Amino acid sequence: MKLFRRGESSTTDESADQTAGSDGGSTAVSTTKAATATEGKGRPTPKRRDAQGNRRGPVAPAPLTAKEARARRKATRGNREDRKAASAERRLAAQDRRARMLAGEDKYLLPRDQGPVRAFVRDIVDARRNLVGLFMPMALVLILSMFVAPALQSIVTLAMLVMMVFMIAEGFLLGRIVNGRVRERFPDSTDTGYKLGWYAFVRASQIRKMRAPKPRVGPGDSV
Repeated sequence: MKLFRRGESSTTDESADQTAGSDGGSTAVSTTKAATATEGKGRPTPKRRDAQGNRRGPVAPAPLTAKEARARRKATRGNREDRKAASAERRLAAQDRRARMLAGEDKYLLPRDQGPVRAFVRDIVDARRNLVGLFMPMALVLILSMFVAPALQSIVTLAMLVMMVFMIAEGFLLGRIVNGRVRERFPDSTDTGYKLGWYAFVRASQIRKMRAPKPRVGPGDSV
């Protein structure tokens, strides 16, 4: 068996010492970096709720009396002139929105009235002279006459039934006309059928001056 010589053993010890030294150096460097990183922060990351609370600042205590609560509301609302100016601005903004809605601007219309298809249907209805539009005023006159002369009750009831028959017939005819015209003008539209016919019927049953949006065409105009 071949034993290590003295020179070889010393060489082996020196290499082991160098390896240990390099490992120790790298460990020391990594320990120093970790310590530096820990010392740079020095505290745990705060929770989001705590951080937002620090930004908001202290919360004012709740009012103890009704008088104190009224005083706080008055302070936050501002003076009387500011409130009047804000109220006037809101009133003007509401009037402007209503005017634009009555003018037919699509942005300010209700969801049921938005879109080119619904605008086209309104034009069709407004260009016609619909008998169904006379139903409400005539019904009101008949009801009032019934109170004035109770003997006319049977005649008024019969006249109301006849008017309802004509109203249903005209509504059915108007729905067919509207759906046919919409299919010709907008072949890719899915807004057809019963919903569109009912929309046209409801608009036709309103008095012309009370329709919203306002009519863009007159009776007899071509659409």
